Amino acid sequence: MNALWFYVIAFILIWTLAVLFRDRLKIEIQGPLLLRRTKRMRGFIDSIASGHPRLWRWILNAGIPVAFFFMFYMLYLMVMSLQNIFVTPQASLIVPGVDIPGSPVYVPLGYGIVGLATVIVVHEFAHGILARVEGVRIKSIGLLLLAILPGAFVEPDEDDIKKVSPISKLRIYAAGSVANLILAGICFALFFGISAYAMPAAFQADGVQIDSVVPGSPASEVLKPGLVIESINGMPTTNLTTYGMALKRIRVGEVITIDTDQGTFRLKTGRNPNNSSRAYMGIRTSNHLKVRESVASVFGGTLPFALTYLEELFFWIFFLNFAVGTVNLLPAKPLDGGLMFEELLRYRLPERIVKPAVSYVSIFVILIIAVSIIWGTGRGILMMF
Repeated sequence: MNALWFYVIAFILIWTLAVLFRDRLKIEIQGPLLLRRTKRMRGFIDSIASGHPRLWRWILNAGIPVAFFFMFYMLYLMVMSLQNIFVTPQASLIVPGVDIPGSPVYVPLGYGIVGLATVIVVHEFAHGILARVEGVRIKSIGLLLLAILPGAFVEPDEDDIKKVSPISKLRIYAAGSVANLILAGICFALFFGISAYAMPAAFQADGVQIDSVVPGSPASEVLKPGLVIESINGMPTTNLTTYGMALKRIRVGEVITIDTDQGTFRLKTGRNPNNSSRAYMGIRTSNHLKVRESVASVFGGTLPFALTYLEELFFWIFFLNFAVGTVNLLPAKPLDGGLMFEELLRYRLPERIVKPAVSYVSIFVILIIAVSIIWGTGRGILMMF
């Protein structure tokens, strides 16, 4: 709940300042949208684009097939999700620091803000760089706020875009998501290296730590973050594997005994929001780590924990860039995937067919996303109170 209040206060403060000082701050207000345009940074983008134009084109030539693969794969997953859309919604809002009941993902506040910042910066700068590589002028660069959702934009000259070839348009449209996917791949490699090799060498698990407690869940009035679970109903939980085995034994409505490093607690399990047959406590956990003696003797007992922060940082940068990058490739305008889909259809079909086809597919995709988010996120928020 503290994170929710943080967003409420930030929303009120930002919008109040925007309304009161819109002229001085050069802020445009368009309904629920705030815009702040600037012509700065265009020189910086020009210098990057002009340095290695062939390299940028080569990267995007390889990236366009990847983008189309994710476009149709994500569309396939979305269609397949229809059968369970009111049971386990496949789309939800990513709100760093807010743990929504029923959501499969909880993004920590700090890591989430850093991760989303990399998503926005990399995505928009990639669009700008490829626009300049293809000879398209950039009218402005800016920040935006859609109600409470932050973003950024690079505004290309629409007349210039109309003049370039179809393949140039595809490079410009695909650039943002391809850049997100490249960054995601780099960060996943770093995350995998740390988690698979450095972490096992430096640490050993000695319990399961509660990272967060879902508001409104059975555990919300009993447990708290930071507790180390040592056993459940007498079954030792030395790591996530044994913890998972213990969870399989508990039933819906059962009063369970949880032994922790700060005492023993009892709580009555509820029903999992996404699977009514499974017991639910409402906690998110990870292995509680202890520095190995051989490592502590060399590096001390504190320094090695820097690895845990790097591991999480690289994971969330990977996750958010991959998630946003692939969702943005869905064939629905105004998403980049919708623009690419439209250009693909134009290659073989007349304009009288292209426009309606893109409109119908866009409405279909956006409707599924909207229903999934409203049902999943809305239901979860109601469960928090």
